[in-house]
This record gives sequence, C-alpha cells and structure tokens, in this order.
Amino acid sequence: MKKITFLAGLCALFFAPTLAAQETVVEEVVNVQDVQYVEDPTQGYVMNSFWDNWFITGQVGANVYFSKHDGLRSFQDRFSPAANLYIGKWFTPVFGARVGVDWIPMKGMGYPGSTGALKGEHTIDGYVKTRQIEVGPVFDLMASMTNLFCGYNPNRVYDLSLYLGGGGYWTLTKQYKANGESDGYGNCHDRVLTFRVGMIHTFNLSKRCALSLDLRFSALDGTYDFEGASMANRNYYDVQAYLGFTYRLGKADWNRPMVAICPPAENCDALRARLAAADARIADLEGQLRDCLNRPATVVKEEVDKAPLATIYYPIGVYRLTKEDNNVLGAVAEVMKINANTNYVLTGWADNYTGTDAINKRLRQNRVNGVYDKLIKNGVPASQLEATTNDGNLCDLGEKYVALDRAVTIEEK
Repeated sequence: MKKITFLAGLCALFFAPTLAAQETVVEEVVNVQDVQYVEDPTQGYVMNSFWDNWFITGQVGANVYFSKHDGLRSFQDRFSPAANLYIGKWFTPVFGARVGVDWIPMKGMGYPGSTGALKGEHTIDGYVKTRQIEVGPVFDLMASMTNLFCGYNPNRVYDLSLYLGGGGYWTLTKQYKANGESDGYGNCHDRVLTFRVGMIHTFNLSKRCALSLDLRFSALDGTYDFEGASMANRNYYDVQAYLGFTYRLGKADWNRPMVAICPPAENCDALRARLAAADARIADLEGQLRDCLNRPATVVKEEVDKAPLATIYYPIGVYRLTKEDNNVLGAVAEVMKINANTNYVLTGWADNYTGTDAINKRLRQNRVNGVYDKLIKNGVPASQLEATTNDGNLCDLGEKYVALDRAVTIEEK
C-alpha cells in the first residue's frame, strides 16, 4: 500500500492535477476496433471542473463546555444542544475545505458579573451558573485519511477525514430588565476567536447522500469589552459531537486518465519461425551477393553474324552484270586481294515466286558464274573463291519483296 506524506498531499492540493491511487476501478469502456480505452485510477486523478465535488452539510449534536470553574457544576448539567451548517468542496479525492456557521450554546460557572451569568441562581463558593450562545462563521481545511492511505474508491462506504480550522463568534447572553426579569438573548459584545480540530466519520448512503459523525475539540478566546464584565474566564475549551447529513452537488466522483488496452496477442510461434526462416534466407542471399561481387569478371565474346561483303541484285529473268555492278565487283576484288588469306563463298539466288524451277536454276547458276568470272578477271585468285547456288529465297519476305531474292551474295568463308 502506497503511503503519501501529508506534505506531499498538501502540495498536490494546489499544484498537482492528479493524485496517485492504488485500487483499480475500471469503468466506461469504449470499444474502438480491437483496442479498449478504460479509466485507470492507478495513473492518477484528473482535476474536475470547478463546479464539481461541492457539498452541503447540516449537523445537530451536543457540546460540553470547559472553563476554569465549571467543575462546580454537575457534568450532566453542562451538556447543551448545538447545530451548524456548512458548504464545502473537495479539490482532490484527498483535500477539501468548508465554510459555515456554528450555533453553540454553552453552560458553565463564573463570577456573578461574568459573561452569561444567570441572575436568580444560588451561588456556589461565590460562583453562579452561566449560559451563553456562540454564533459565527468558521472555516476548515479537510483531508481524507482513507483516500490518502488506501487509495480512492468511489464505491467505498466508510471514509475518515481530519480537519483543522478556526473562526470568530459573537456571544449572545440573556438580557435582564431593571426589575431583574429576563428579556431574552442579546449581543453582549463579546468577540470570540476559535481554533478547532476534529475528525469526521462518513457513511455513504449513495454517491449523493451521506451520514456523518463529527467529533471536535475547540479552543476559544473571549475578549470582554462591555461594562462590568469579569476578566476571569478568558481561555476555555469545548468538546462537541454531531450527527450530520451531507448532500453532494455536481459530479460526485473523479475523472481518471484514459489508457489503451490492446487485446492479448495470439500464439506467435509460427510467425517467429517464419521470421527466422526469412532471416536465414536473407543471410544466405547476402552471402551469395558478396561471393558474386568478389568473383572475377568473365569477358564474354559475343558471336556476331557478319554481313555479306557485297550483294549484287538483278531484275527479273536477268543474269548479266551492269556497269554499276562491274564497278562494285572491281572494289570487291581489291578487298579480296588485300586479304589474300581469306576465302569467300559466292551464292547465286533466284525468287521462287516467278518462273519455273528450270528457269530459276539456270538463273542462279548464270548469276553466280558471271560474278565469279568478273572477280577472276579483276585478279582474284581462284583459290580464294567458291561458287554455289541456293534453291531457297534469300530474304523470303513474301511475294511483294521478291526483288530482294534475285541476287548473288559474297561472304567470307
């Protein structure tokens, strides 16, 4: 059980917006998808609105008066009824204050001319009975010991509070006519200061209503300033007990911080296994990446199909060379002679979309023979040349492009 010192609690009254508590009270659950938000008193208490936690208390009871010569009067005869009315506010579950009015009749003994001395009474050892009524405003600071040491619980039935306060009274005494007859109570101009301590035992009937037992000890100091007053009884004391009824105004309990409660997690073993496998896979891939980055680079030579050194094209049904063709073959011959170690293949082509097979065969052969003869004539050794024909179509792009299939190609062997 967490104990909070009185000094720390007093500071909380003025400065702290929350008060730590021990008992867990969970109310007003708000569901938002899978998360619950609940009020949690273990996180402290939030200050309520100024208009909350007010109360009104009415009390009736009895008091016993203790002054210097009261022992001359029987104890039973010194009891007097008393009453008071208070309005107050709790600023936190522990600290509060109240202000009100006391009405306290007091019976004692005093000199015949002292405050409240009753006329017509027999003297005892030179003293007579006295009776006065103290009426005036008072103010108390209150602290709930139950909430301070046991934590706040809105469903608690019993609460113990201590208080310390003071105030000022006007003294009313019996007034007498010249013939000695009583003329009722009136102001005797006796100003009294009071300081008191007490404890309140509260029994909650509901959040709004409560019964209480208030036990109090008061110290009073009287100043007598009217003519003929005795100065013998300046300091005196009073013990009081009251039964009270309290009605609470506004919000009667305390706001608590909202905290989120997540649902319990499902069994995560399968997810952990998958995560471990993923980590292992990542580690393996990182290792492969490192090995790949550290591996010497391999130069790959790409084989590229070489284009023919030259291609001679022919009109349909023609195999003779034109002047331009002879010029091209003259340049080709020069290249061949420079590359004397390179052999070349001459291939004759004809399109298969026109003419008969016999005509196309003759065209292929005549075309390749004509190119071969021209290269030999231009000085290319026969050993570098190989003449052949091909029965297919050179480009084979369809009948629309048959002009590309009538040719002789010259390629390196």
